[in-house]
Amino acid sequence: MSLDVRPTNPPPVLVLDQIRKSFGAIAALRGVRLELHPGEAHALVGENGAGKSTLVKILAGAHLPDSGRMTLDGRPLLPRGPADARAAGIAVIHQEPTLFPDLSVAENIFMGRQPLRGLRRIDTRAMRDAAERLFERLGVRIDPDRPARGLSIADQQLVEIAKALSFDAQILVMDEPTAALSGVEAERLFGVVRSLCERGAAVLFISHRFDEVFALCHRLTVLRDGAWVSTDRTADLTVDEVVRRMVGRDVDSRYPKRTATAGETLLEVRGLARAGVFSDVSFAVRAGEVVALAGLVGAGRSEVARAVFGVDRYDAGEVRVAGRPLPPGNPRRAIAAGLALVPEDRRQQGLVMELSVERNATLVRRRALSRLGLLLGGAERAEARRWTDRLRVKAARLAAPVATLSGGNQQKVVLAKWLATRPRVLIVDEPTRGIDIGTKAEVHRLLAELAGGGLAVLMISSELPEVLGMADRVLVMHEGRLVRELSRAEADETAVMFAATGRGATV
Repeated sequence: MSLDVRPTNPPPVLVLDQIRKSFGAIAALRGVRLELHPGEAHALVGENGAGKSTLVKILAGAHLPDSGRMTLDGRPLLPRGPADARAAGIAVIHQEPTLFPDLSVAENIFMGRQPLRGLRRIDTRAMRDAAERLFERLGVRIDPDRPARGLSIADQQLVEIAKALSFDAQILVMDEPTAALSGVEAERLFGVVRSLCERGAAVLFISHRFDEVFALCHRLTVLRDGAWVSTDRTADLTVDEVVRRMVGRDVDSRYPKRTATAGETLLEVRGLARAGVFSDVSFAVRAGEVVALAGLVGAGRSEVARAVFGVDRYDAGEVRVAGRPLPPGNPRRAIAAGLALVPEDRRQQGLVMELSVERNATLVRRRALSRLGLLLGGAERAEARRWTDRLRVKAARLAAPVATLSGGNQQKVVLAKWLATRPRVLIVDEPTRGIDIGTKAEVHRLLAELAGGGLAVLMISSELPEVLGMADRVLVMHEGRLVRELSRAEADETAVMFAATGRGATV
């Protein structure tokens, strides 16, 4: 349920007017405007490449705008670095927190600002007590003395929020904060955000998840191609209207998958088990169908996919590709047999961020593109161009580092890399996590097209609409076991969630 804007809306604490920023010939921001009010959560949405990240970096002091006006409480604002932004009361909570793992929670919060006692020694007790008071304000319980190493992403984000409060931040920018959180963790974060708003903070909330945006945020601003499109109360909007504004067109079908005519069995998993992780997992995927592996975070879905591909070993069971047994723990043999794995974490596991777009797109094909041990540059460029064109990757130059691309285009490069191997079975783990609605639709169309061409697709997804919209069959895991198989006709949100929480029928 959407929150209403407060009836007595106070004047904005932060105003951005006609903000422009270019990088060479590329205009990242083209006259963006934004107002943040105290006591409000304000959503910022747009496709990948719409300019959201650039705007966040300007607020954080990492970039200076080329032109435009920024004011804070009516006074000019131009942070020239992160320290300036913090001093102005602006804190950015990133999707992936950057804590010092070997320091305690309290030390991370007060790094460089530790309270001192006589002889300039750190007052550990005062620092711990201050950290406890911050967590009390947030309504959460985290031990200030425990090391940051081992904290969940959710708890790391709460430590970052506590750090922001310690700076007396009045503006919190939250950039995709729930991308790696479970439903329970996300709800706890929402409670913290609501509490901050009640205390007068202004929160800028960036997310691709519309259910979160409409449940949490008072107002919503849309960016497209670096330009401001609209700002409205969320209560006055629908998801379809927001999507149209984001992409500049109607997205006719977010899930274009049609029921497939399945062919031969291309992937068969029999009795796969790994002690303490998953047990007795058996399923098959046939040519021409999309099979979804669903379940809650921690159910063992990604671990099964990694074992099937050979990244991780398993203790028992068998994997067969097109009827032939696949030796365990050998990704090279898996690739040769026709398997491809698009991993969950594209930045850490799918790409080499310092390398170029073309080098990333052809990494798995380097041997085939070489002669006498030398990589042929022309062949590499031609192969990269073939697949990036097919997947509509938006890149200024294929020679540019892949790190310069938006998240959605990075995901397309990972897909290009594996499709270039011409696989028979494609395993995709969270294929649309963290990418915008328009790119999601492109990825969905691509998966449907690949399945229609005879590929067997095993898709792991935590987004139920994606599972229900794309899958011909749904396999549900719970605590390391495959507990239910649902046909496309049988699968609905209730059936999947009942099985995922251990209350459904067991296969």
